[in-house]
Amino acid sequence: MTPEQRLEAFQKFVQARPDDPFTRYALAMHLRSMDRLAEAVEAFTELTTRTPDYIPTWLMLGQTLEAAGRDGEADQAYQDGMAAAARRQDLHARGELEAALGALRSRQPQLEGRGHHE
Repeated sequence: MTPEQRLEAFQKFVQARPDDPFTRYALAMHLRSMDRLAEAVEAFTELTTRTPDYIPTWLMLGQTLEAAGRDGEADQAYQDGMAAAARRQDLHARGELEAALGALRSRQPQLEGRGHHE
């Protein structure tokens, strides 16, 4: 199966089950693997809107935004993800998001102090 055929299959899965967070996540991850970053960001963002407590989305959204050169938006995605992880009491995910945020801010010091980093 080619990457385009897989993409089409993922799109059909999402159409068939629009409220299933895993199918949307799989579509976004596939777009990311194809280096279709703008579309991946759109898919991850849609997932955060529909299912904000689907925690894996936040790290992938932030990393995809970083890959697309959208560091300010990545910073916000990591912060929003940390808040979602805290609501779910997912300390592991919160730690991963915090580490990603710290790494981003160490590379981009002008982002330090944006929002509130708990």
